[in-house]
Amino acid sequence: MTSTLARPEQGTPPATPSAAPRRRTGLTLARFDLKASPYLYIAPFFVLFAVTGLFPLVYTLVVSMHDWPLLQGQGEFVGFDNFAAVLGDRFFWNSIGNTLSIFLISTVPQLTIALVLAAILDQHLKARTFWRMSVLLPYVVTPVAVALIFSSVFSEDSGLVNNLIGLVGIDPIEWKHDVLASHVAIATMVNWRWTGYNTLILLAAMQAVPRDLHESAAIDGAGASRRFFSITIPSIRPTVIFVIITATIGGLQIFAEPRLFDVSNAGGIGGAQRQFQTTVLYLWEMAFFRQDFGRAAAIAWLLFLLIVAIGLVNFGISRRIASVEGNRLNRRARRQLAAHRRGNR
Repeated sequence: MTSTLARPEQGTPPATPSAAPRRRTGLTLARFDLKASPYLYIAPFFVLFAVTGLFPLVYTLVVSMHDWPLLQGQGEFVGFDNFAAVLGDRFFWNSIGNTLSIFLISTVPQLTIALVLAAILDQHLKARTFWRMSVLLPYVVTPVAVALIFSSVFSEDSGLVNNLIGLVGIDPIEWKHDVLASHVAIATMVNWRWTGYNTLILLAAMQAVPRDLHESAAIDGAGASRRFFSITIPSIRPTVIFVIITATIGGLQIFAEPRLFDVSNAGGIGGAQRQFQTTVLYLWEMAFFRQDFGRAAAIAWLLFLLIVAIGLVNFGISRRIASVEGNRLNRRARRQLAAHRRGNR
């Protein structure tokens, strides 16, 4: 008897499950990996920022809108009353003035000296590594040690500075009672600690500038100062902007130096007459002396808005300078191109 089952034709492969679904799944996973992988790689930073930066910022805003005594905890909702109370407090505006004064006295000389030191260290010096590491040593010293040492140096009775100026017949300066003198003393601490740090950042940017540009300019007859202002500064402009912004943030948040400059007087709140009380020091007083967390949080937010405003101003000025410089270079290039075309004729 012959079987009634049909035999498969010769040359046809045996039936197997289709691989098309597996290929579609693989393509879907590949597309997902291509689109999602970059976000997964940078996700740890944003998660860490949300936990340590964004959440405290939002929570501080919540605290600032409540009556929040230090010991009793959260009280009733008061809206923007804490902000209004802080803005009406003359001590707050005094701290803002002190902060801006110390910031300007410290930041401008600090960045200027750092720029000059970076230019010097960028030259072919002997023992360059030694000098570059030496400028970083003040940054390694803790702020508390720096404040205590300089508090002794600027002592009004037997301080080193008053003793030195007394040798040339100058009367002793009241470093801890006079407003401007105290600001200069605190700014000196800041400059001593941060100048070397900013110097190394600027030096790293200067070393990335192609040496061919300097050599070409030197062949054309440009001196060292001309090369510095025409080549070095424009080439490291993004780094200069970064240093200015970070110095602005740090300068407006200054706390340790004024806190420890005169701890024997008025409990370290910035002098007996608050002559060098900064905004962060006023915030600290409001939180732990007056025990009012609501107003302290409002001060923190007002300082945050001030820092953002000054940062935006710095950014706008930097972009304006870059735009003017770019237009000047474009005009020079057009003049050179026109002169080249006239020469070819």
